[in-house]
Amino acid sequence: MNWTYLSILMAGLLPMACAGIAKLGFKDYDNHNPRAWLAKQTGFRARANAAQANSFEAFPFFAAAVLLALLANVDHGRIDALSIGFVVARVAYIACYVADWATLRSTVWTVGYGCTIALIVLAMQAPLKGG
Repeated sequence: MNWTYLSILMAGLLPMACAGIAKLGFKDYDNHNPRAWLAKQTGFRARANAAQANSFEAFPFFAAAVLLALLANVDHGRIDALSIGFVVARVAYIACYVADWATLRSTVWTVGYGCTIALIVLAMQAPLKGG
């Protein structure tokens, strides 16, 4: 299995998981105007919505980092490990956000961001081809 590709898919789906948590079991959800409905939410629903926004924000940087590492022919085992690490950190981040564990949330956010930075650093350190 290609863990890197699976990690990109999972990271791309995490915002939808957050949206599902925000809407979970709520009877008065308004699908005609979901953003206005979500903007009025409090507690774990508001935090899940914030985690959704942050997940959308984190995804492009992560995906670009993975692509750079792949294009630079960084060792696939390292790319896999960092990609999986990013997804695990993001899942933990979402759980911490919903549970309102702010300090731990910041810690796991930093781990995920560090995985992304590491992918780019590895790509930058790879020897250039044909140049």
